Amino acid sequence: MKRLVPLLFAALKFGLGFALTSRVYELHRDEYLYLNYGRHLAWGYLEVPPLTALQSWLTLALGGGYFWVKFWPLLWGAATVYVVGRAAQRLGGGRWAQLLACLSYLVGAYARLNFLFQPNSFEVFSFTLSCYWLMVYLQQHRPRYLYGIGLVLGLSLLNKYTAFFFIGALLAGLLLTPQRRLLLTWRAAAAAGLALLLWLPNLLWQLRHGIPFRHHMALLHDTQLVHVGAADFWKDQLLMCFPALGVWLPGLLALLLYRPLRPYRAVGFLFLAGLLILTVLHGKSYYALGYYPILFAAGAVWWQQWLAPRPRLARVLRPALPGLLLLLAVPLFPYVYSVYPPARMQAIGRAYRSTGVHRWEDGQNHPLPQDYADMLGWQELADKTWQVYRSLPDSTRARTLILCDNYGQAGAINYYNRHRALPAAQSFNGSYLYWFPPRPAPPYRYVIRVQEQERDNAARYARWQRRAAVLNPYAREQGTVVMLGTAPTPAALDTLYQDHRQALAEWEQQPPAAR
Repeated sequence: MKRLVPLLFAALKFGLGFALTSRVYELHRDEYLYLNYGRHLAWGYLEVPPLTALQSWLTLALGGGYFWVKFWPLLWGAATVYVVGRAAQRLGGGRWAQLLACLSYLVGAYARLNFLFQPNSFEVFSFTLSCYWLMVYLQQHRPRYLYGIGLVLGLSLLNKYTAFFFIGALLAGLLLTPQRRLLLTWRAAAAAGLALLLWLPNLLWQLRHGIPFRHHMALLHDTQLVHVGAADFWKDQLLMCFPALGVWLPGLLALLLYRPLRPYRAVGFLFLAGLLILTVLHGKSYYALGYYPILFAAGAVWWQQWLAPRPRLARVLRPALPGLLLLLAVPLFPYVYSVYPPARMQAIGRAYRSTGVHRWEDGQNHPLPQDYADMLGWQELADKTWQVYRSLPDSTRARTLILCDNYGQAGAINYYNRHRALPAAQSFNGSYLYWFPPRPAPPYRYVIRVQEQERDNAARYARWQRRAAVLNPYAREQGTVVMLGTAPTPAALDTLYQDHRQALAEWEQQPPAAR
């Protein structure tokens, strides 16, 4: 069965995602936001396009349990492994080359990426599939593969706007090779038209809402990307796929220089152009992960063909290379699979400080990696918010606004209380700006404020109390407080809704009065 190895590794990829994780960790901060998309289906959101929302809607329709949340990233990860194995096969690789290529994917940072319900897993899959279909088209020249690329790139544009970087790199790769003639064909134009047609609803949404994507990129640059330097970016490129360095680097060189693989040089140039674009634009290191998987296939095929006329060396290296990948992956194991509880991770982390894996978006090192700290304390916050709400008098309890400082807090409260009669938590952070409720009559009797740090709002309420706080010492949300304001003044509510209009106007690039 020619697809046996890719299918086996796809199944292994899916199963490991559930087997090698500690349930001490909850969902990630971003996952709560993306899950809330499913309650507010639209053609666009302030953070990403709408494809993730469809997955969120299906997840919630199936009950919203842990399995279904993790199902989607693991599905796209398994599909990517399958494509990598098939790509090695298409390039002439036998079962050993397919095994080496698939194993290269399993031992890299993809184990972590494919565990989080974020747009990144589908992005890696779509980039890999586009490269695969480009190579197949160069072999067979069947138009359906070009149309397939158009379809995948259109869906990728509906998934995450970094697809524009990949499309730019793809054009650069084609322009630098004789395949540039392909760009002048009507079939390529039809494929491009298909991609644009799929993305059109989101484009219209952006235009209708004042192109909030511009503000998102400016905010991302000022708060996160400003801390990403070229040296750190390239150091991370070596670390993310370090166990497979001996596979993807020969794969890149083979695509550019090795005669049997030179017909696919466009894919090699695509990789170089993509990483150059990300370097210039200060992209996050993991933005580049979608460019590597196809190199695993090329590298594995090169190794197979290089060893073929060297039987003595092959007898040693054919078992040694996969074994070396597994051996090199051992030091990275705690950071790609969340197996160890926080105290153990803190102890392990002392030996890894110089690698930068404990550096957060603020540019500083912390006891836990940011992703791990972002998966703690959420249920504690949600349960304490519910308890505060339940403590209110039955007759006026429904007249309560729950307002959070960030989308993670609001999303976690909504997720863990999804089966309780609790008003939806709101925020002025991100897409929650579009979901903020209209001003009610009669007015709110209570406002539960979830604050990253306690702020004095006593003048705005008849009574202002601190009712709870997140105590988990490992959580990024440690110290987050749950405050209760009783009988907000009319001026306080006026200010609240004015702040909402102003925050939304900043995203839509228009003065508040225009709203």
